[in-house]
Amino acid sequence: QVQLVESGGALVQAGGSLRLSCAASGSIFSINAMGWYRQAPGKQRELVAHITSGGSTKYADSVKGRFTISRDNAKNTVYLQMNSLKPEDTAVYYCNARILDSGSAYWGDYWGQGTQVTVSS
Repeated sequence: QVQLVESGGALVQAGGSLRLSCAASGSIFSINAMGWYRQAPGKQRELVAHITSGGSTKYADSVKGRFTISRDNAKNTVYLQMNSLKPEDTAVYYCNARILDSGSAYWGDYWGQGTQVTVSS
């Protein structure tokens, strides 16, 4: 059984910074891509940042230059460093990972439970 657990969400003032973490645990054989998504009230979930197993990254236009995604493969953990936060960054942030369970022959998409980020103006 595989789990993703996020941490690091908080209330922060505009212009501030936060670092989100997401640790994968359980019967993991291999992890492919990992990413962060967010969902604001009344809006659809959207991709924030994505990182491949080789370290290639991509970002939503709205966060380019402000957010940085990274991963520690030895710890099965992905991070999201968020700088120059804006009120419009307020959302629940979800971690996603494509994981091969050691007990399965198939890759699965796994999600964390979400962590709230609130940016006050």
